[in-house]
Amino acid sequence: SCENLTEPKAVPLSNVTTTLAPADQLWSTSRDKAVRLRMEGSGSASNTPITIHQMFLETVESYGDHSALVYKKEGQWVTMTWRQYYEQCRAAAKSFLRLGLERYHGVGILGFNSPEWFISDVGCIFAGGLATGIYTTNSPEACQYVADNCQANVLVVENQKQLEKILQVKDQLPHLKAIVQYKGELQQKAPFLYTWAEFMKLGEDVPEEQLNAMIESLRANECCTLIYTSGTTGNPKGVMLSHDNLTWTANAALSKANINRAEEVVVSYLPLSHVAAQMFDMWMSISFAMTTYFAEPDALKGSLANTLKEARPTCFLGVPRVWEKMQEKMKAIGAKAPPMRKRVADRAKSIGLKYNYSVMNGENLVPWGFMLANNLVFKKVRAALGLDRCKVCFTGAAPITKETLEYFMSLNIPVLELYGMSESSGPHTISLNEEYRITSCGKVLPGCQTKLDKPDEDGNGEICFWGRHVFMGYLNSPDKTAEAIDQDGWLQSGDLGKHDQHGFLYITGRIKELIITAGGENIPPVPIEDALKAEVPIISNVMLIGDKLKFLSMLLTLKCVVDDNGDPTDELSPEALDFCQQNGVSATKVSEIIANKEPAIYKAIQEGMERINARATSNAQKVQKWIILERDFSVGGGELGPTMKLRRPIVVKMYEEKINEMYAVAKQ
Repeated sequence: SCENLTEPKAVPLSNVTTTLAPADQLWSTSRDKAVRLRMEGSGSASNTPITIHQMFLETVESYGDHSALVYKKEGQWVTMTWRQYYEQCRAAAKSFLRLGLERYHGVGILGFNSPEWFISDVGCIFAGGLATGIYTTNSPEACQYVADNCQANVLVVENQKQLEKILQVKDQLPHLKAIVQYKGELQQKAPFLYTWAEFMKLGEDVPEEQLNAMIESLRANECCTLIYTSGTTGNPKGVMLSHDNLTWTANAALSKANINRAEEVVVSYLPLSHVAAQMFDMWMSISFAMTTYFAEPDALKGSLANTLKEARPTCFLGVPRVWEKMQEKMKAIGAKAPPMRKRVADRAKSIGLKYNYSVMNGENLVPWGFMLANNLVFKKVRAALGLDRCKVCFTGAAPITKETLEYFMSLNIPVLELYGMSESSGPHTISLNEEYRITSCGKVLPGCQTKLDKPDEDGNGEICFWGRHVFMGYLNSPDKTAEAIDQDGWLQSGDLGKHDQHGFLYITGRIKELIITAGGENIPPVPIEDALKAEVPIISNVMLIGDKLKFLSMLLTLKCVVDDNGDPTDELSPEALDFCQQNGVSATKVSEIIANKEPAIYKAIQEGMERINARATSNAQKVQKWIILERDFSVGGGELGPTMKLRRPIVVKMYEEKINEMYAVAKQ
């Protein structure tokens, strides 16, 4: 059953080889204060707590000559073994000590995924610091806030562009002693500035004993990493994660998946300042001795496709936007195929969907024609995507539509949903190939528990977490920590969800995202938004409006071509052009459709809207008005967060005038 009647208790440790720092509370908000671990008497939650160094050393001792990191240097792939990677982390740790990194002080890392990013992070932890990723999209002020909040002694930046942001705010960083730039030549000389090569040499004369003594002093229940949550409002909060949070979760998350040590390949491309990429690319890789290939910095602008084909990962984590982009690209190619090939592909896809639904339901009926479809279509598609060796394809970090999930199911690529948050070290529930339900986020990690607080008549309640993945607290924020962790130590997610009879969790909305209309109706926006996207394929993003208002309205954007910086252009995407042609419209630009209020397109959208309104559970859930915005949402534009999550309060502010116009007539 998914509901345990007994409240879990953190039990005292017995016969554990690790020494833990003394602690009596489950939470902490001070950089140097340890926490009591949520240990259980048996099962995964009874695993011996270990530090990052212990986990790393185990892998080096077993798989020292196996390839750990693979990266491009002047167009050629270069490999670093586990032993080399470990030695580099030790060298970096000694250099941090030499630069005066103080115990429990931050090392801020600002740049795209690379071996230097990993080595700085792990090296900082070996040296007793707090590894802190900073989003590359941050403004100088946002960088200053994070660096100051974690009292960073050293900042590691990728290039001149990131360095300039730090130099602008350097005077407001009293703890900062040095800056290291890991790519390109330094454009200026300064006593506190180092190239990566200079930095790695700095610690050569630091005695091994000094580093070993520091490593010996590390405790599994103390903080080693800070993840700054990109909160939609106010300053970000520093999520304190302990060694045990990271090592226990890295092991538990994949313990039931079909994963073999020293056999798996992953691609690192999502922002490492975000918990999902850090857990997946760095910590799980160390735990399972995976080989990590590094993508190019323009991965999300299109080059990821090439890296996937070269690396051919066996495990892949994509945020919904990555899967949607793949889907759009394949649909555009499919639209150009000759009629005969289209028919074969469509037939194969209907067989693929049928087969994968039967696997999901545990029937494993192989439909007639599956082998042929697999050989003619599925294997070719997988190879073209670079996913031919991929055993597990995950999605997480934001909601994904059922339409996208079914599209990949039909190509025999089941995409498995995960759910969790920075405050749970990444995952809380996980779907597996042998165990998933479409639109569910899977089942709780072994050794963890879910409680649904204050459920309504349909069983929807606030999702609360318990387990060794639950964070220590927010750095220097006791009030915010008390809001997140209740008196008994349960983490309150702020998400609404329900379980089915098999223990699968379904997320039904965010408490903060709920639209409460002037009439007092609670409306979760995502299902309505997704329904419209499925009805009208020219639509890219949708945002439902209506909080404290008399009726619901929508902001819509159209699918467009994205430029090299990842910013939306005015050109309609191939899929959008296709939609226009089907409706007898010759427009090629978003602005043309809006300027002419293109009747056929506006009519198609209105009809789609009427179809979803016909399915609405009440009149309050019907959408009365909508407007098309001039440009699509993007990270650069500010409407999307670093993992492409819709930042609703910001969008409301940005388009305030347009929203007011929709409601103005009604007010008079």
